[in-house]
Amino acid sequence: MDNKQSQAAIEARLERAAEVLGDLTVPVMAEYYRRYPDARASFVHHAPHGPERLEAEMVGNTLYYVMTWFESPTEARIYFDTSVPHHRVALDVPPDWFRGLIETLVDVIEAGVPASDAAEQHAWDEMRAALVGLVERNRFV
Repeated sequence: MDNKQSQAAIEARLERAAEVLGDLTVPVMAEYYRRYPDARASFVHHAPHGPERLEAEMVGNTLYYVMTWFESPTEARIYFDTSVPHHRVALDVPPDWFRGLIETLVDVIEAGVPASDAAEQHAWDEMRAALVGLVERNRFV
């Protein structure tokens, strides 16, 4: 499958997810906090007057890179190469929490909206591995 086909597969599943799941922020953050309970205090600390806005922003950013990975991998690389070290050093956000948000978002979508075929699942697996890989490569930068 080429990048154009992979992009179409990502978009198709996201469209189905929007119909079935609606706004992903609440289910993603509920699962994320279940997996990473200590992260909740970090969201409150960094947005004491509105952690919900920060949660929505972080889910939105993650969703954006899921949506655009096959269209613009360079943009994602630039973002993760700057954002992961910044979050780790300046904001005391461990890379595991960063990686965890990607994996949680993908898991929520995959659980709520099964792949339509093996090719679609392959595109999702490839995108997940690539985004998680960008976090991992910046773990100690």
